Amino acid sequence: MEYVTETILLALVVVTALAFDFTNGFHDTGNAMATSIATRALKPKTAVALSAVLNLVGAFLSLAVAATIAKGIVDANIITLEVVLAGLVGGITWNLLTWLLGIPSSSSHALIGGVVGSVLAAVGTSGVLWTGVLSKVMIPALLAPVIAIGVAALGTFLVARITKDLPQDTTSRGFRWGQIGSASLVSLAHGTNDAQKSMGIILLALIAGGAVPADSGVPFWVVLACATFMALGTYLGGWRVIRTLGKGLVEIDSRQGMAAETSSAAVILLSSHFGFSLSTTHVATGSILGSGVGMPGAKVRWGVAGKMLAAWGLTLPAAGLVGAFCFWLQDVIGGVGGTVAVFTLLIGVSAAIWIASRRKPISADNVNDEWDGDETPASVVDAAETFTVVAAEATAEAEATVAAAPTATRREGVPA
Repeated sequence: MEYVTETILLALVVVTALAFDFTNGFHDTGNAMATSIATRALKPKTAVALSAVLNLVGAFLSLAVAATIAKGIVDANIITLEVVLAGLVGGITWNLLTWLLGIPSSSSHALIGGVVGSVLAAVGTSGVLWTGVLSKVMIPALLAPVIAIGVAALGTFLVARITKDLPQDTTSRGFRWGQIGSASLVSLAHGTNDAQKSMGIILLALIAGGAVPADSGVPFWVVLACATFMALGTYLGGWRVIRTLGKGLVEIDSRQGMAAETSSAAVILLSSHFGFSLSTTHVATGSILGSGVGMPGAKVRWGVAGKMLAAWGLTLPAAGLVGAFCFWLQDVIGGVGGTVAVFTLLIGVSAAIWIASRRKPISADNVNDEWDGDETPASVVDAAETFTVVAAEATAEAEATVAAAPTATRREGVPA
């Protein structure tokens, strides 16, 4: 009976990890294609289809980031399936909330925050490899957007100087063709980095469930499944985030678009080579801002950028609080019932966010409409802060329940 329960739990964790990969796909499509769509180098649906195919291919090119997630952030030897599931729910919830608000936040940091939060709730600080978090996550998170801004600003400035005497129609037409190549390279780079994260999480789950040894590499079926779900999510097109990146930060032309995309691809590919689990969203956003900084006379909407920056700062702690709450909820209820309760909660939250998104839908038909100055809600930061407060209150209530119910069912090997 215990074997059957463990198998069901492992299956739920794998399904949830693939669901995260799916949300990652549509949340991060804009990283590669927002500028090409904004400059009309590619039609919206053509852009997301191309990005989906190249994300699929890119997922097979490197496994360095998967190893970082599976073995470089938390101690795989003390991870349980409940911990992994709780972390995934934290990552998915933040992904969906920021997608609803049209904020290009980091799926990578949402996932890592959720997993770290659930590990802290389960075993305390000893379960987190803080050196790995600092060197593989925090430092790249700080440096990547700054580097991307600098590279894109320099590239845009040079391109603007070289083409200043050429007719605008000629440069626009030529650089739109160039954008197809540069956007494709970003999609390929995105696949080499972001698809690996769910692979690493599933490998963690397989190790925790005893399905593979602790020193195992990523099985081929995991690579194939994650690549496929990432591609499917990408094909849906995260139109809300695409609109913010393509129209909300900078009024971008094809020269800026190509410079931004090329800069993003270079930074992402370099980080993938070294196994850094950086945020492709941070890189892409930094590149777009850099294209505005480097283009003489361009207008950068720093107010929109500031709201995005605030959401970035909340990503790790907010997702971590949800991950911690979900672990405690499983621990309080105990057994399969706790796991089913968390999984049901995820479905309910996802459905509620999707219903809310239908009130003001954004699709391929209106993603390129002119940007309204008041379009990004003034309450974006307030919404993120409210999310954090609610998660903290729920976590506190769950902790109090655990303290009041010491006889609650717990998994062997996970301390109270």
